[in-house]
Amino acid sequence: MFVDQYWQTGTMTSAPVSETGSLDHDPVQEGCCPPLLGPTLTDDESATLAGVLKALADPVRLKLVNLVAISGECCACDLPELVGRSQPTISHHLSILVKAGILVREQRGKWAWFRLDRSRLQAICSALGTPALDAPDSDCC
Repeated sequence: MFVDQYWQTGTMTSAPVSETGSLDHDPVQEGCCPPLLGPTLTDDESATLAGVLKALADPVRLKLVNLVAISGECCACDLPELVGRSQPTISHHLSILVKAGILVREQRGKWAWFRLDRSRLQAICSALGTPALDAPDSDCC
C-alpha cells in the first residue's frame, strides 16, 4: 500500500506503508531531509518577543511605526492628521509602542518626539533568524 506525501519540494511522492498505515521506513534516518534544530529562544524570551510583536499587530501602530521609520523622528503633534485618528487615540498607540520598546520618546518643550529603537528592531530580527535590515549606506538596525 502507498500513501501520498507532500514533501519539501512541493511535489507529491509515494512512500510504502505497512498494513497499519505507518511508514515502512524512517525518512529522517534515510536522509530525506536535514534534522531540525532545537528552539534557540527560551520560554521567557519567546514571551517577551510575543509581547513586542503583539504591540506591532495593529494597523494604526504599524502606520505610526512606518511614519517614524521613514521620517527618522516625528513630533506627536503631526501624527493625528497623518494617521487620521484623534490625538488621544494616537497617544494611546504611541504609549504601547514605547512600552514595548519599539519607539523611544523624547520630550522637547511641550511636545513629545518619537524615533525607532533600532537596537530593539535588530533584536527582533535576530530572534526571528532574519539578517539585519541595514542598508550599506545607512546605520539602520
